[in-house]
Amino acid sequence: MNPFQVKMENEIRGHVVLLPFPAQGHMNPLLQFGKLLTTKGIKVTLATTIFLSKSIHIKPSDVSIETISDGSDETSGSFDKGYLERFKEVGSRTLKDLIKNHESSCNPVSCLVYDSICPWVLDVAKELGLIGASFFTQSTSVSSIYYHAYQGVLKAPVNQPTICIPGLPPLNPPDMPSSLYALSHLSSVTLDLLMSQFSNFEIADYVLFNTFDKLEAEVVSWMTNQWPHIKTIGPLTPTMYLDKQIKFDKDHPINLFKPSESPYLEWLNAKKRESVIYVSFGSVVPLSEDDMEELAWGLRNSNKHFLWVVRETEELKLPIDFVKETSDKGLVVKWCSQMEVLAHEAIGCFVTHCGWNSVLEGLSFEVPLVAMPKMWDQPTNAKFVADVWGVGIRTKANDKGIVGREELLFCIREVTEGERRKVIKRNISTWMTSAKDATDIAGSSYVNIENFVKRLASI
Repeated sequence: MNPFQVKMENEIRGHVVLLPFPAQGHMNPLLQFGKLLTTKGIKVTLATTIFLSKSIHIKPSDVSIETISDGSDETSGSFDKGYLERFKEVGSRTLKDLIKNHESSCNPVSCLVYDSICPWVLDVAKELGLIGASFFTQSTSVSSIYYHAYQGVLKAPVNQPTICIPGLPPLNPPDMPSSLYALSHLSSVTLDLLMSQFSNFEIADYVLFNTFDKLEAEVVSWMTNQWPHIKTIGPLTPTMYLDKQIKFDKDHPINLFKPSESPYLEWLNAKKRESVIYVSFGSVVPLSEDDMEELAWGLRNSNKHFLWVVRETEELKLPIDFVKETSDKGLVVKWCSQMEVLAHEAIGCFVTHCGWNSVLEGLSFEVPLVAMPKMWDQPTNAKFVADVWGVGIRTKANDKGIVGREELLFCIREVTEGERRKVIKRNISTWMTSAKDATDIAGSSYVNIENFVKRLASI
């Protein structure tokens, strides 16, 4: 970036308030977007709930943090219908208060960027005369599926043998988001929440997606032809690993989980290149004891080194003495920096639940994926990982929904050994290059963010 460009960007003024849904996977990409905006002279404030503010672990960043109330300031409950109604009612009121507190400052709020599953924030933006931008944390492909369900084209539970949606490959029912297919995941609250994303998105000023044009070219083309205010701005991973726009930007600055004190990086440093299996199922996905047992013995039987993130709530599901008996090959930690781990040369593959953030991070770090989807958008993401982008292999669950140890062992060997690994590595290298191109100067995502900033500067 030349000095003249830096000077011009430092003269830009605007104030964006980010409002994510209060969950780790929703906060990370939105906050990364905020960090990018700060480099372009935009003041950015992250609005988080009072309850979360008491427990989150924060690293220094140029994004300021302020609180609103979700009506549950003292306890964390489930995201049930009652909570969602309180969040809308109390959140709207306290978000307005936050914005009004800045009215007389030198940087009054000019824009609200909000999680797509909080569409009520657009009402606040419209009432106060602000730009409103809906931010989708799932892929455009999954969003298109939900949109067609919202329109009544798809009915839950989906039971037709083949589902055809514009811009997407033919899908089978098990490829669909679980809330539209798996009876155990069907609930009116979940479906209502997911459908609500489309209740007013057509009148938002922007609809932003954490993806890039080439990755989902056909569905992005279909959606942007319908709604030109849809813009791709991803992948929103720490920039030191792709375009290096932000110096020392190597990790997400906020964690809902206490970082592990285990010396896992030192452990990785002692391992050979591409010799370690990294296993993580994100911040929310629960595993049954059967899931954990099969996964544990699949890792043990692989005879490979492994680094497994097992959240504190899941530790008791591990087989007795597993950690002790596999200490020569494996390391089990409660939490870690996924960025640092995936960037490490010792990592040979990533066993993942296929949350959208994890998929994008795997692509950005050129790490082959073993997909073990459990719920929500994960089955659709896994379909694309294996059959569309060719960057991994999807495990097959048995009739009880469990991925057996033999199946896991087979998939690990497929992505770490032999000819199939070579094909996967070639594919993932191509996609990583495309991701870098999208975020680099003049790339599709870069240009979309620049135009967004120019709109803010024009107010």
